[in-house]
Amino acid sequence: MSGRWSITRLLTTIAISVAAWLAIAMLCMMIGSTGHFGWPAPQIWIDRQTPVLMASLIGAALAGAGVAYQAVLRNPLADPYLLSASSGAALMAYLWRLPFASGFLVSGMAAAMGQQGFAFIGALLSVAIVFALAGARGRLEPLTLLLVGVIMNSVNGSLFLLVDALHKNLPAGAGPMTFLIGAIQTNTSFAQLLAATVLCAVGTLVLLLISGELNAAVLSDDEAIALGVRVQRLRWIALIVASLMTAAVVAISGPIGFIGLICPHLARLVVGRDARILIPASMAIGAMLLAIADALSRTLLGVGAVQTELPVGVLTGLLGGPFFLLLLFQERRQR
Repeated sequence: MSGRWSITRLLTTIAISVAAWLAIAMLCMMIGSTGHFGWPAPQIWIDRQTPVLMASLIGAALAGAGVAYQAVLRNPLADPYLLSASSGAALMAYLWRLPFASGFLVSGMAAAMGQQGFAFIGALLSVAIVFALAGARGRLEPLTLLLVGVIMNSVNGSLFLLVDALHKNLPAGAGPMTFLIGAIQTNTSFAQLLAATVLCAVGTLVLLLISGELNAAVLSDDEAIALGVRVQRLRWIALIVASLMTAAVVAISGPIGFIGLICPHLARLVVGRDARILIPASMAIGAMLLAIADALSRTLLGVGAVQTELPVGVLTGLLGGPFFLLLLFQERRQR
């Protein structure tokens, strides 16, 4: 399906993506937690809509952010999880749950936006620290960037567990380990979902508006400037928007790994490298992939004597780890 860009091709890509997502979403809603597959009763159908829609939103946002990170960093291994944006957002979102932080905010949308704001600060701060440390010698080496990102993930995870150990009286919600690993939180409030959806919609619109310039971002700075692209401005806009989208969904799910790494690469195999087409295609694949992963995570341990649900972050980690190693091996061979 790769080829030259046109508005017809863009609309066709979006139409096919939406149709494919609807089909996958319907199938996921037909899978029960005990492994039973079939058309559910109306009330069960309604109950299953929430996790499927949440997984789709989260997957789409992380995949879109992954396209932006990979483009402006010229690094095919970049993604929100590996750059520590996800873990930084999760840490600050968890801090927001402490009474001294959330107590200043009223309930409802203001509280939800407060959580999103905390998560955004955490994501942006973590990425900034990674850039500062990885670029200390004046250039951002891809492997150095990822190594520092992994270290920052470890630091954020340790701080997360330290906060939980020091303050056990957090408001009701998912357990700390579930949130740290990443899961579809079915107890998320409507205000939190609405806030995340609005922020992701705004972020997606901005990415689509700058998608033509993102094509030039993969070139050298001199080549991009010669094409009329203000490289530094573009880089900051893309990084801020990608961090905002990451924070918006991590605040309600925790850091679900590797979606932002896998989906852009899968989308490139289907639609090519043009960011104007790649962004919607990648987001659609992200929505479908995480919806499928969540359905499987609810089913795999739902039969037999165990009768429990696996956090979806465990499944994406098992899938994304080998995929990352494969990309890393290919990157080293090309050097």
